[in-house]
Amino acid sequence: MADIQKRVTQAGDVRWDVRYRDGDRRQRKRSFERKLDAQRFARSVETDLLRGDWIDPRRGQEPFGEWAAKWLETLGNRKPKTRESYESIVRKHLVPRFGTTPIGSIDYPCVLGFVTELQRAELGPGTIRNVRDVLRLVLGLAVKSGALKVNPVIDVPVSRTARDEMIFLEPDQVMALAAEVSRPPARYRRGERRSDGYPEYGLLVKFAAFTGLRAGELVALRRKRLDLLRRRVEIRESASEAYGALQIVATKTYESRTVPIPASLIDDLLEHVGVAQPDQFVWQSPEGGPFRYSNWFKRHFKPAVARAGLPADTRFHDLRHSYAAMLIAQRAHPRAIMERMGHSTITVTLDTYGHLFPKLDAALDEALDGMYRASEARPAAPVRSISN
Repeated sequence: MADIQKRVTQAGDVRWDVRYRDGDRRQRKRSFERKLDAQRFARSVETDLLRGDWIDPRRGQEPFGEWAAKWLETLGNRKPKTRESYESIVRKHLVPRFGTTPIGSIDYPCVLGFVTELQRAELGPGTIRNVRDVLRLVLGLAVKSGALKVNPVIDVPVSRTARDEMIFLEPDQVMALAAEVSRPPARYRRGERRSDGYPEYGLLVKFAAFTGLRAGELVALRRKRLDLLRRRVEIRESASEAYGALQIVATKTYESRTVPIPASLIDDLLEHVGVAQPDQFVWQSPEGGPFRYSNWFKRHFKPAVARAGLPADTRFHDLRHSYAAMLIAQRAHPRAIMERMGHSTITVTLDTYGHLFPKLDAALDEALDGMYRASEARPAAPVRSISN
């Protein structure tokens, strides 16, 4: 219960002191010039304490920069690329704007104005969304720590990010792309192109298109994960580039899976891996070091896309989309597609590729109609009555 006491200062001014105990039973005091303000504050404090909503005003005075540093320290279990991205957002966007601002003074209008500033700076919708989400996470820590009553970022709108259009390649287009990746034209500088081309990279393209592995999963794939006798590949790790180095991490869903390998690829894979050691990466750079996907994509994949006559915006990830489309064309069950693609839930599979399933409607309609006609041609079975 808050207690209000009248006090006269040495200068003769009247003050009204509100004394109360916080959630940890520590004595607190706040002074007001007017009794009415003291009464209102006392009622508010009592209500907040009863509801468990009381916040420490001193914590609300701590600058945002300190809270951002505390939040970054909690990211030890995140993947390196994710941590690097969060650190970049805090450093480039949040600390310059809120670094010295008391955490308790950041309210909804303040956040809304910040988002407007980002839009005026012509940042992309995806970048603005990421900045807003990181701000929400930092302030969420302040809420859980008792420095804020509510998170002011909740319900702050940003423009939706348009999804990149999927490109589905036909098998012959995959083969044409693989051929171009394997044997690029000679370059002007001597020694940049091997005399035998890059057959292993053509195999990489075909392997990606007919197994559906993500780029990071291909980069992290080791020889011991290939079971060529049973034509299976086990996916347990993924790779990403962060802090200037290649990072081997868990898969996107933190789960392993096994995917069939088409029999037609086995001989080429046997020739490619040869007598590689179990822990050796299946795909390596031309010099034999770790395979750096970002460099390979720019130097090998994109030029090959143009030479193969494919749409200019074809991405490596479209090989994965093409794999899903081929499975759907073979009437694969969504559950089987989910397991092969490594999606976290079947909802992800249907949300991503659901628009391809209606293409099977005509065949389903014909099949149902055939069943109807077949049953109609058969004589009706007599109806047997059951008597009590």
